[in-house]
Amino acid sequence: MQADVKSSRVSLLELSGIHKSFSSSGLLAKAGSVVAARDVSFQIDRGEAVALVGESGSGKSTVARLLLRLEAPDSGAIRLDGEDVLAREPRRASLGYRRRVQMVFQDPFGSLNPAHTVGYHLIRPLLRHGRADSAEVRRRALALLQTVGLEPAAEFVDRRPYELSGGQRQRVAIARALAVDPDVLVADEPTSMLDVSIRMGILKLLVQLKRERKLAILLITHDLASARYLAERILVLFRGRIVEEGRSAAVVGAPAHPYTRALVAAIADAREVQPSETRPAPAGGEATQGCPFAARCPDVLDACATTDPAPRLVDGRRVRCHLYPQGPGELGS
Repeated sequence: MQADVKSSRVSLLELSGIHKSFSSSGLLAKAGSVVAARDVSFQIDRGEAVALVGESGSGKSTVARLLLRLEAPDSGAIRLDGEDVLAREPRRASLGYRRRVQMVFQDPFGSLNPAHTVGYHLIRPLLRHGRADSAEVRRRALALLQTVGLEPAAEFVDRRPYELSGGQRQRVAIARALAVDPDVLVADEPTSMLDVSIRMGILKLLVQLKRERKLAILLITHDLASARYLAERILVLFRGRIVEEGRSAAVVGAPAHPYTRALVAAIADAREVQPSETRPAPAGGEATQGCPFAARCPDVLDACATTDPAPRLVDGRRVRCHLYPQGPGELGS
């Protein structure tokens, strides 16, 4: 559920009450359960970018895999144009769903088969999803390369991935996702393995695609600076929970949750709209009850040790934190 006031219209994509846990065991440890996503709920509209931000292990990639139907949630709903796709397709995603929701992976070399040409990587989805016939498929592949800024396209189409730079490979990966005309693009750390000097080019390309194609983008990242540049809204994830969400400028400029403040502090200069590396939030043990951030929080209260805070509205944002009173009529988790 969003902090911003929404109209009654149906969002393009909606996750509602998604919960996912995994069993854990070891040679010297008892079997247990690890919660990777707890009550994860958000929406994305056409032409909008939303960033899911958090440190390693926060559950970002699990949410992406659930959205892509690579994992099945324990409970909750995933709606595309208002239709619950889990109810319609309980076991595996249909070809139609996979066409509409596409992925750009973190590693542009690992996601491209080095044995095949760039053209092959683009032609295969065009044919598989019926987006072009054999007579026009090469022309469409060349057009896709032009769309992502690889020009002249004829010089790239017959190369293999190992003949390209990291930034060029990521542009090919984006072109492959665009081949099927998706509605939603899930970008999992799309710039983290690229040189700093070329990251901005990829982010600018995503901004352009969002604007020109009305593409909905879910950016998975640890970098609040990149999130602010691309996304209208930021969702901050900690231990599978969305602890803060709101407009990007507000979340980065005046973070409300102590965890978000720690992430912002890790940016070299939060006022510069440039991608940058972040350092991990302050280390510490994790709470087994109450607020999961309590053991690492500089503003911990007595209630934090015993009660997991419900979401409450704070300056137009939705925040899970006992530092702020819960107003009448606000929903719990």
